[in-house]
Amino acid sequence: MNDELLKKLPFSLVTEQSLLGSIIIAPDTLDDVVQIISPNDFYIEEHAQIFTAIKELFLNSKDIDFVTLVDALVTKGVYTESAATDYITQLVHRGNNALNVKDYAKIIKDKSLLRRLIDVCNEVSDKAYSEEGEAARLVDYAESLVFDIAQGRDSKNFRHISDVINDVYKNLHTMATEGEAAQGTKTGFSGVDQVLAGMGNSDLILVGARPGMGKTSFALNIATNVAVQSKKTVCIFSLEMSAEQLVSRIISSEAMIDSYALRTGNLDSKQWNEIAKTTTKLAGCNILIDDTTGMTVTGMKGKLRRVKDLGLVVVDYLGLMQSDRRIDNRVNEVAEISRNLKIMAKELNVPVVCCAQLSRGPESRTDKRPMLSDLRDSGAIEQDADIVIFLYKDDYYDKQENSNEEGCIAEVIIAKNRHGSTSTVKMGWIGRYTKFRTIATDMEAGQ
Repeated sequence: MNDELLKKLPFSLVTEQSLLGSIIIAPDTLDDVVQIISPNDFYIEEHAQIFTAIKELFLNSKDIDFVTLVDALVTKGVYTESAATDYITQLVHRGNNALNVKDYAKIIKDKSLLRRLIDVCNEVSDKAYSEEGEAARLVDYAESLVFDIAQGRDSKNFRHISDVINDVYKNLHTMATEGEAAQGTKTGFSGVDQVLAGMGNSDLILVGARPGMGKTSFALNIATNVAVQSKKTVCIFSLEMSAEQLVSRIISSEAMIDSYALRTGNLDSKQWNEIAKTTTKLAGCNILIDDTTGMTVTGMKGKLRRVKDLGLVVVDYLGLMQSDRRIDNRVNEVAEISRNLKIMAKELNVPVVCCAQLSRGPESRTDKRPMLSDLRDSGAIEQDADIVIFLYKDDYYDKQENSNEEGCIAEVIIAKNRHGSTSTVKMGWIGRYTKFRTIATDMEAGQ
């Protein structure tokens, strides 16, 4: 007989019945079970519906017992009353050991993961046999499907609103008890964080400015702050500068040493001591730098999926990125890149900060502060980004002040914020250190 005919999808009828029966006997065990499995993890459709009915009784603060469950199943049209009575009785007989519900749930979860893996492999196999599309794109697609399974995400099935409500409730409870610590990833700039309430997971944050305004420095300052404060891994893709140039900037900002002195090596003993302390601190941070030129979103995702405890991604900058496929029109190419960056942020569930240059629009206006219409190459960037931040400094257009050396006021213009209000935050900018600082921090440092 053909071996293919002997293959059966992994599932355990006895385990699914035992789990449901145990919950009916001991409803308190539901708290542990919902941390492990969802209705989609059951192989038998009726079992998924029974589990959903149990969860709905729990959410509505109703008692979970034989009578209420039978009534719920009849009301939902899953069974007739006699059929529901017979099958729930059978489940109760199976549930003879409520102490093992966690083990039952883990077995069901394992079987579910195996089935999803089989589905993914079959789908990828069919696409490979069809020879449609580029092989590299299929590899990335296959990797993303397996990655979703590894992260416990189901990219194929709907999620019932009750499951989502549970997650939202937990997040609200965490924020209520932990306060600011439970909000999104902090930029490290109090004024900006107050407006944004932190950078949300899956957010695409665009930092736009004219050349020389300090967008790379701003992004690097945020990256360093996140790495130091959160202890998570921060990945930086530098398409313009080498890794050595990037790290020199970070050292200049953190050690407060003139960037020109770092480039020339003309340093005194005090500066050497500051560099030693700063590099020791930075070496303990999980900051990963990739300075590959012409990087694509596909290439980024392939590398980021292998990074453990990822907390933030920085891309410098959008204008130097390439599309995964050949597109003659640059506007359409940038639109595809920005869309894929947003998808990447969502798949990896981390904030992605991307720098972008602006058009020459501000140069022709009396008020030279950037606007959303100044985004270069494509209006799709504005649409895809969750947050758009512009940088503006008066001294950029008034060279006689020369305040770039000693420090000046920079405006961080939050022009789009999908999660809240927009605002302008004034910050200190010290050009020779490539350093942004909150005004409050500067005032405290001077006291």
